[in-house]
Amino acid sequence: MSRQYWILCLSFCLGWLSGCASNSNPAPVVKLNTHKDYSAINKGSLKAKNYTVKKGDTLYSIAFQAGKDFRELAHINNISAPYSIYPGQQLALVASKSRQAKKSSTTTGPTSKKQVNQPVDPPKKQAYGGQYVKEKLQTETFPQRVNKWVWPTNGRLVGKFSLSEVGNKGIDISDKRGAIIRAAADGKVVYTGKALRGYGNLIIIKHTDSYLSAYAHNDALLVREQQWVSAGEQIARMGSNDTGQVLLHFEIRYKGKSVDPLRYLPKR
Repeated sequence: MSRQYWILCLSFCLGWLSGCASNSNPAPVVKLNTHKDYSAINKGSLKAKNYTVKKGDTLYSIAFQAGKDFRELAHINNISAPYSIYPGQQLALVASKSRQAKKSSTTTGPTSKKQVNQPVDPPKKQAYGGQYVKEKLQTETFPQRVNKWVWPTNGRLVGKFSLSEVGNKGIDISDKRGAIIRAAADGKVVYTGKALRGYGNLIIIKHTDSYLSAYAHNDALLVREQQWVSAGEQIARMGSNDTGQVLLHFEIRYKGKSVDPLRYLPKR
């Protein structure tokens, strides 16, 4: 075939491709989060054996979403205080069989009597992989108990705690947008952000080594991470959830497990 014939064919093909490119529409956006509320997300969130750290994650937020104590995740992954993690890091959410066997052997037998007399939550060199002196300097001291709990906001109780797997993991309090949100007890802000799906603008406060409280769907955050707050101190303003309802979703977790906030808050 002649050279002119090939040139014509090539011009036709290039023109056809150019026309397709100019007339094509952008690829459709697929909405990955199809959950309508946090209860549906809690049902299957972070139940895998491993998790890849994303931007904005903290060890506290990952442990909170996985329903575990942050110290347990630190122990499993040999992460020492102040528990720094980075995007892309692979975390194990479940201890390996060898580690579980080692833990079992250290808590039974002739050594168990000695451990009974130890103080509550003693520093564990094997848990964090660092020297005791370094661990002592880096670990902050939290009170052993919460002195008092206060209601995190005024308003009407519109959702109660449920023990069912897909039930509400806290309580919901409805009020007007911008209503004041307060710290439910003395503590330290360990997380602020939107990394946890279904919680919106979230604040997590650590009160003791065992207790955390969470404040979801905030319109504005008035505190920063690492800030110490007092019970009743203003920390945020009320916003709305994914369905547009203005409310505060409030949770209390004991050693990573959700508990009924109404058991702790004073009666109105």
